[in-house]
Order: sequence, then structure tokens, then C-alpha cells
Amino acid sequence: MELIDFLGQNIEMVYIVILSIFVGVEVIGNVPSVLHTPLMSGANAIHGVVIVGAIIVMLNSSPDNFLALGLGSLAVFLGTLNVVGGFVVTDRMLEMFKKKK
Repeated sequence: MELIDFLGQNIEMVYIVILSIFVGVEVIGNVPSVLHTPLMSGANAIHGVVIVGAIIVMLNSSPDNFLALGLGSLAVFLGTLNVVGGFVVTDRMLEMFKKKK
């Protein structure tokens, strides 16, 4: 019931999140492949900041706060996967533009 009460009190935020999902999908779907590499590099930088922020949260939380430690560990893991995957995709995109021998 707490979730339903929270959603009821913050319905404007729910609408903004849903609208931003639709706008994000539309914007990302219309990006030409030439711009993919610079955008992926920017996304990698953002996720690097997420990793650093999650580490800072984990360092500042008490050892008894399993929620903060668990969510921080999950954020570090997923952020690292996203950064590594982004670099792999960026490298593959750059390989496409190299001249073949």
C-alpha cells in the first residue's frame, strides 16, 4: 500500500518519467550512425561518474546498512558493465570507418 500511496502523491513525477522515456526513445532512435561514437563516449563518461558516486555512497554508509551497500554494489557492477560495453561498441564502430587493406 505504501507504493500506491507514494505514486498517488507523486503522480506528476510518474508522468514526467513516462514522458521522458518516450522522448528518449524517439531521440535515440533518430540518431544517425555517424553520431553514435561521440554519444557513446559521453554515455561512458556519465556512467563513470555513476560508478564513482556509488563508491562514495558505499564508503560513507555504515556497515550495518545493507540496503545502501547492496544498491551501491549493484550500481558499481552495472555501471562497470555499461562502461566496458560502451567502449567495446565504440571500438567496433571505429573499426567500421577504418580503411580495409
